[in-house]
Amino acid sequence: MGSAKHTNDRLQGTLDLLVLKVLASSRKLHGYSITTHVRNISQDALRIEEGSLYPALHRMTQAGWLKAEWGASENNRRARFYSITGAGLRQLAAEQENWSKLTAAVARVIAST
Repeated sequence: MGSAKHTNDRLQGTLDLLVLKVLASSRKLHGYSITTHVRNISQDALRIEEGSLYPALHRMTQAGWLKAEWGASENNRRARFYSITGAGLRQLAAEQENWSKLTAAVARVIAST
């Protein structure tokens, strides 16, 4: 198994958490900026593929966690910009709590073996 596949496997269950967190700590961002932000903050350890990101952004917008509006990107291209809503902030809090419980449980298993 290659490391890229392994990284994507790990990322799959955390995509909502990452996107919500980035948008909670940023202004409005378009999809490419979200992926760049995650890659830069994670020091290139996490990469979000477009094929995963855009369906997730659409799903989270439909759920009311994100608001989307059209605007111009840095290079004057038409792009959809996303921002987090109040419902998204509540979902982020729930996702962070779930992540903390999961990582604590994994840490306990690793420590016991």
